[in-house]
Amino acid sequence: MNLIRILVAALSLLLISACDSVPAPEKSTEVANKGILSGVISQDGQYALVGAIFEGGSLWRLTDNERLYDWNHQAGERSTIHSAAFSANGRWAATATTHTIVLWDLASGQAARFWNAPAEVLDMALTPDADYALLGLVDGTAVLFDIKRGGVRRTLRHENRVRKVALTADGRTAITGSEDYTAVVWDLEKGEALYTFTHDEEVQMVAIADDGSRAMSAAKYDKAVIWDLRTGKALGNIPLSGSLTKRGIRFTAAQFSPDARQLLTGRPDQTVQLWNLATLEQAGIWRLPKRDTLQPTGAAVLAVGFATRGYVALSANGFVHELR
Repeated sequence: MNLIRILVAALSLLLISACDSVPAPEKSTEVANKGILSGVISQDGQYALVGAIFEGGSLWRLTDNERLYDWNHQAGERSTIHSAAFSANGRWAATATTHTIVLWDLASGQAARFWNAPAEVLDMALTPDADYALLGLVDGTAVLFDIKRGGVRRTLRHENRVRKVALTADGRTAITGSEDYTAVVWDLEKGEALYTFTHDEEVQMVAIADDGSRAMSAAKYDKAVIWDLRTGKALGNIPLSGSLTKRGIRFTAAQFSPDARQLLTGRPDQTVQLWNLATLEQAGIWRLPKRDTLQPTGAAVLAVGFATRGYVALSANGFVHELR
């Protein structure tokens, strides 16, 4: 009996040591004191667009952690921002509530356009100069919406809600993830499906490399797959074990590196991981801190990005983190 107790104690110490060995962020900055509903990091890792709980939208410059603008959809209100996006050229950003969309000029901080959405918006991405917004909608479609002049240019159809959307850097290729168990890669010029990737559960996360060479799709209770978009074949699965699979959420954020050689992912359990795509092996891992017991304690990762010196992550408990 004593030997068993000793072995259990030793195992507990090993588990604690293993948890402690996961590095924390080098620096954490509070951007919302009541937590964050949605957020996105610019492609160069220089800005974060935050949709805070009870505090509305805001744009942050991450080089000096300065809050530049408060962005809300109506004067005198704090809008509930459900999704946001940056343009690849770094000149524009967009925010969406469930039924309205605003295009913002990053240089002036002013709203350039305001639109009613064609249906409830679940996710959004912008083309390079923000001529169009790709909207994932609750009605089972993703639409290419002319965010500067209004109107829908393309309609991409699924059989259930479109949860996630992503675009290549040139805006010509998209990937959409739906609750119909599929992720579809689209030629946006033609409005045609290039590949359809089928999962065994609802697709909850998609990402696509800037150059269109690779994509990622992940579904709850199912695998997370890296796809070669030159062939349409799977390169392999991203390994993930533990209780997250049973809970039904594998990843809450994903971003390819500019050279498409790495993938940065975020999970609901405060974990950020860096993957080497040549081997599909983990190249780095970080654990984001929780708040104290009197504040929101969840630290699900809402957005990740590659920066000049390391990586950036945005957590649901209201912080942006610098990772090295």
